[in-house]
Amino acid sequence: MMTEPAQNTIIEQHINLDDVADLNDTNPLELLVQATGLSKQRVKDAMTKGAVWLSHGKQARPLRRKNARLRLGEELHLYYNEQVLSETVAKPELIADEGDYSVWNKPNGVWSQGSKWGDHCSISRLVEEHFDYNRQTYVVHRLDKAARGLLILAHNKEAAAALSAMFAKRTVEKHYLAWVNGQFPHDSITIDKPIDNKPAKSIVTLKEYDADKDRSLLSVQILTGRKHQIRIHLSSLGFPIIGDRLHGEPTQSQDLQLMAYKLDFQCPITGDKKAYQLKTWT
Repeated sequence: MMTEPAQNTIIEQHINLDDVADLNDTNPLELLVQATGLSKQRVKDAMTKGAVWLSHGKQARPLRRKNARLRLGEELHLYYNEQVLSETVAKPELIADEGDYSVWNKPNGVWSQGSKWGDHCSISRLVEEHFDYNRQTYVVHRLDKAARGLLILAHNKEAAAALSAMFAKRTVEKHYLAWVNGQFPHDSITIDKPIDNKPAKSIVTLKEYDADKDRSLLSVQILTGRKHQIRIHLSSLGFPIIGDRLHGEPTQSQDLQLMAYKLDFQCPITGDKKAYQLKTWT
């Protein structure tokens, strides 16, 4: 009798389908149950959440259907991580549906993209779920998992290419809000400090100072798009963002107080001027 693996077990299982006898009489669910000792329910859950993959050569895709047809020359993969699969996140909020793309308010904790270990907490999968899986989604720019705010997703390949090119050319005005501890000493300051030996430029403006909590709300416009740019730049001034355990105080318990609150651009599909803004710190 098979027994369930212990909680938080990590299992990485690969099955070469050329080695499976009677391939036409089995399915991916049965193969993975037999190979791992996991229950059918756990394997089904992993499939639904994007932790089961089917590959042929260098191409791989998530496999979500328990009765999917299997072929010789393919390989079946399971990336089972109890902790990852048990994660839950808040649902993103739809700000605007423009047909070819949509604009969302991403909560903190939501990934911009999933991984081989699962995609159920990624913005693309959550958006597909919102539209009842009737639309494909393509990520055209990213926002840190720990950050919240405006994110655009395309719904066809043409829109994805056009929007990705727009972000690559830096023709989008991107504005963020960040809370930092203490009284920020500048009304406005431009930070021109390279990151990983690449040019990086941010314009930081003081919006308000909360004397009761001794903290400052800053508006930040980034003119480049380096990884963790705002977090690194503000930390370099001695004002790391509240909740930034990587570039600030590692023992903080608060969520990262960083929000992408405004996007302005000329739509590369229609030519119309577009502006999206979150009204308040939420």
